[in-house]
Amino acid sequence: MQVNYRYMGTSQVASNSQHTQVSFSPDTLRPPTFFVGELKNKLAFREAMSALHQVVISDMRFTPKNRDEYQRWLTEQEQTLLADLVSKQGKVKQQLNQVRDELAAMNRVASKIMAPFYQAQNQYFKYLYKHDIDAWYVLDPVITVHPDQVFFECFSEDESSYGKLSCSYEVFKNISDTEFGTTNIDYSEGLYNEFQKIRDYRDTQLKIDPDGFKVATSGQQDFAEKKIDLPDSWVRGFLQVSSAMTLPMVRLKMQPMDLYNICFKLRTKKERVGPRAMRFELTPGQAIKVILEPWGEEILCPRSIYQGDEPRSIRVWGRRRLHILERLLPIASHFEVCLLGDGMPSFYIADLGGMSFTLGLSGWSANDWSKMANFDLLASRAEVDSQTSAKVYQALFESQQQSANRLALQLGLDLNTVKSALAQYSQHGQVLYDMELDVYRIRHLCHEPIPLEQLRFNNEREEKALNFVNAGLVSIQKDQFNENGRYIAGQVLDNAVEHQSFISLDLDHRLVDGQCNCHFWHRNKLRQGPCEHMLALRQQTSNGSL
Repeated sequence: MQVNYRYMGTSQVASNSQHTQVSFSPDTLRPPTFFVGELKNKLAFREAMSALHQVVISDMRFTPKNRDEYQRWLTEQEQTLLADLVSKQGKVKQQLNQVRDELAAMNRVASKIMAPFYQAQNQYFKYLYKHDIDAWYVLDPVITVHPDQVFFECFSEDESSYGKLSCSYEVFKNISDTEFGTTNIDYSEGLYNEFQKIRDYRDTQLKIDPDGFKVATSGQQDFAEKKIDLPDSWVRGFLQVSSAMTLPMVRLKMQPMDLYNICFKLRTKKERVGPRAMRFELTPGQAIKVILEPWGEEILCPRSIYQGDEPRSIRVWGRRRLHILERLLPIASHFEVCLLGDGMPSFYIADLGGMSFTLGLSGWSANDWSKMANFDLLASRAEVDSQTSAKVYQALFESQQQSANRLALQLGLDLNTVKSALAQYSQHGQVLYDMELDVYRIRHLCHEPIPLEQLRFNNEREEKALNFVNAGLVSIQKDQFNENGRYIAGQVLDNAVEHQSFISLDLDHRLVDGQCNCHFWHRNKLRQGPCEHMLALRQQTSNGSL
């Protein structure tokens, strides 16, 4: 998927002894979006933007050691040993010595010629990281101006971490220019370094440059254009985050000191073997307990009391990504931790007083949002006609942000119909769910709607499910409604093998439980989304769109 950006100049920070101006250069190919206002809490903004930068550069993927030098040395030694062995035969010793000398001379010349290449190869990514961090960014950060807040969004390099910084208008003063909308901003490593110079005693102005949209098109030399072949995984990852935010969660309120103790233990210990899980032991009315595996070390959080109604035990992986939050610990009043379940994503929302920082983590570092977390398949997927969907979208566009309940009352529509319509626009990248305030927001991820035909099938399971239904291979044995939602059981004929499956949907038509006798379900349960047989049951009964 190719995306074009055009920036007038570059984002920059200008500062002197009394004033600091943070000026972002927006994408001029999008509709005009701008904001100008002075920050009240400069230090909190600096630390939050720094944490957002840590999300962008985060890459927890395993990187094997470079053994090129060792392999070259081993090859040279093998040639030497072989030559020594053959030279003992006597009559060919002189000839072998001559050949060996010639080979050694050739190797020295080859090593001298290839040395710059091998050195550049080994240092390439380190050089990019230190000197040209922009080359690591596949997608520039997204910034959205709304009637009640300005928020930034970004994705990590390994696509396993999502960051969102929301700044309410309470943290600004002297707001002069605003135009609601979403745009990409030119964000560089140099800009991050300039953020570190923000001080509390200097007046700091945040400016999403409105002048970027007033330049004549003839001045092409003033624009920096980017044409990026955007991987589908990045776009799909943003869409998956919004879907995951709508699922039922266990919500905990944790104090910064308790999160600090967890990060401190992770800093002082290094696991050699698995499991590398962090287990939350939750008992109603008691302090939260966190068990770090494989050591079995218990961290008691006496400042954080579990307010739930029933005991729970939830394990999450990829815990070292929590270090992204360390810069926020001194300035956060508390954190809201949202857990979906064992091996499922988790969200950490830092309350920064007028600002909030949301860190979304996939089930584990290697299980990134785009490839393994099919949460759009678990979301409500009822059929909604195009006219009704357009009506819901227009009502949301007029207010920019609104809860699903208020939209349903305003339009006189069923709540599930409204949520399904909003889910459709979320899949197009035009709507974002705000889990902190429980509202839906207009947010155009790209300046054009995302083509769902290109992203429709994230994996072969979705395509297989649709093929099963179209071929008449799905048989429904039980379809019951109850006070908790809907229970569906049946069988799917897959390659002459009958698979027995069942799924449970809640009152919002979200898939909350299911089981199948196929290999995929026995291996992953629902941690990687439903199998193709469960998807086929759902498609057969609800006529929802895959």
